[in-house]
Amino acid sequence: MDVLSSVIRKVRTDHKYGKLIVKPSYVYGTFDSHAVDCPFVFRYEGRFLMTFVGWDSIGYRAGMAESDDLVSWKKIGMIIDRGPEGSITEFNVALTSILRDNELFGSGELRKVDGKYVGTYHAYPGEGYEVGAGVIGLCYSDDLMRWKIGDPVLLPEDRYRWESGGMYKSWLMEKDGTFYLFYNAKNITTGDWKERIGFAYSDDLLTWKKYHGNPVLSTGSPGSFDDRFVSDPCVFQYNDIWVLFYFGASSDGHARDSAAYSTDFITWNKTNIVLLDVGPPGSIDSKYAHKPSLIAKNTTLYHFYCAVSPSEGRNTGTTEMKEIRGISFAKS
Repeated sequence: MDVLSSVIRKVRTDHKYGKLIVKPSYVYGTFDSHAVDCPFVFRYEGRFLMTFVGWDSIGYRAGMAESDDLVSWKKIGMIIDRGPEGSITEFNVALTSILRDNELFGSGELRKVDGKYVGTYHAYPGEGYEVGAGVIGLCYSDDLMRWKIGDPVLLPEDRYRWESGGMYKSWLMEKDGTFYLFYNAKNITTGDWKERIGFAYSDDLLTWKKYHGNPVLSTGSPGSFDDRFVSDPCVFQYNDIWVLFYFGASSDGHARDSAAYSTDFITWNKTNIVLLDVGPPGSIDSKYAHKPSLIAKNTTLYHFYCAVSPSEGRNTGTTEMKEIRGISFAKS
């Protein structure tokens, strides 16, 4: 069996649950009143935990939920609040990954560095939905509930035109003693931008270098499912193969999850398959089925994602919702 066929056979998650497992609160004034987004699922002390991003019409903050079976989830609450006036996180702080086991079918346990858990966040400088050019930073915790927010470690740079418009979701991992941050970024801050994926690397989590060959994953040809964006990377190892899950946004107005693979960690090849397609009208993911997070339970692979559908007029008391944005999953 060739590498592509082997990857496709192992990463398929065709069985959707079909319901939201983590929803917005719809309570005005709460951190997740309008939307929940960007799941990150892992094992911790015999249970499953999920960090997620809540949006309240001002900006992002981070929350957590727990589960015993990966199906029924209970919110624990907000774990990272916005920062003080004038700080980089004054309006936004979106926790997107925590350093964990690399194996696709591994334990899903977190890893510590110098006795602490290390997460990665992105933040936008303005109030509102992803306003301005985003930056990426690291955060640290002893207990997963209280986090110290570090300064940004990656900033958009005009000399790298593919990322000069701002940065989005990042994925932190360690391989052979080197830390890597995979991230997506856009070429312009406003307008009809493109999003692509690249990475930076560090020996000490302090000084980061951007890979000279960025972006390592680019948008597809016109009319393809990823002709506008390739975004939200998460990277795992399966035997001697590395698999990069991402979502593709298309000019048809939808977003869908897919995967790429590599045998050298540098050159990434798209599978060009849609792992999660959007659902029919009336379903929870009729607009977007995107932003992957994966974990295995026994030999079953669970693929969590952000499901988006029209709102049908629901509101949070003062602001009408244009869409329902929550979290669901599919499995192998």
